[in-house]
Amino acid sequence: MYKITNSNILAEGIHMMEVAAPRVAKACQPGQFIIVRTHDDSERIPLTICDYDRQRGTITIVLQVMGAATQAMAALKSGDYFRDVVGPLGNPSDFVDEEITRLRSERILFVAGGVGVAPVYPQAKWLFEQGVDLDIIAGFKNKDFVIMEEALAAVCTRLHVTTDDGSYGRHGLVTDTIRALVEGGEKYDRCITIGPMIMMKFVCLLTKELGLPTVVSMNPIMVDGTGMCGACRLTVGGEVRFACVDGPEFDGHLIDFDEALKRLSQWT
Repeated sequence: MYKITNSNILAEGIHMMEVAAPRVAKACQPGQFIIVRTHDDSERIPLTICDYDRQRGTITIVLQVMGAATQAMAALKSGDYFRDVVGPLGNPSDFVDEEITRLRSERILFVAGGVGVAPVYPQAKWLFEQGVDLDIIAGFKNKDFVIMEEALAAVCTRLHVTTDDGSYGRHGLVTDTIRALVEGGEKYDRCITIGPMIMMKFVCLLTKELGLPTVVSMNPIMVDGTGMCGACRLTVGGEVRFACVDGPEFDGHLIDFDEALKRLSQWT
């Protein structure tokens, strides 16, 4: 059993929870995820680790209510327990193993959509603490769904918040801001994008046009998280890969997004 030590509502249907999971907190790295069950017979829900505190032995997750399983998770309060927390799963972000001096010579652009800001946060935090120059574009549907703005602003050089309807921050899609920044003279060495799959597709189409190397964190349907079920398979550079064990991060310019989106639609 894994105790929920803190639970907050960030926006309608979006919850942040801190969970006591000492072994996961000790081992996890930016980019990895966990699988959570609320009780013995519940669905297994994959969630990216939003933050971790090795000393306190806690991890932080952000979930959006999408169905019965996530609704049951969201109903839990501080002091309640999850039945299982399995992880860390997947591979850490590639930059974790890169030479720090080289990273400090780069300028990195993060592009997050909606609850995608949650997995962006630990990556940006890790890089920012190493002295890497980075910008974050965080896109939301409207002002009511803007989350983690202060936390993101604290772990980047510049934060650009956008809303589809212009109710807060820049008006328009994240791709509009990417283009405006690059065409305005901003230069980046790589882009890391996390969010809805359709958003990541169009970010990658744009960054390919701009000649900007791009990494995506893929979020297909996942069942076991260990490469056995095959539900999360993707085509990357013409070869089959599994998001759970080969990813979740891949070269965004090699992903067959049309196939991935078609597979995702079969489950929703």
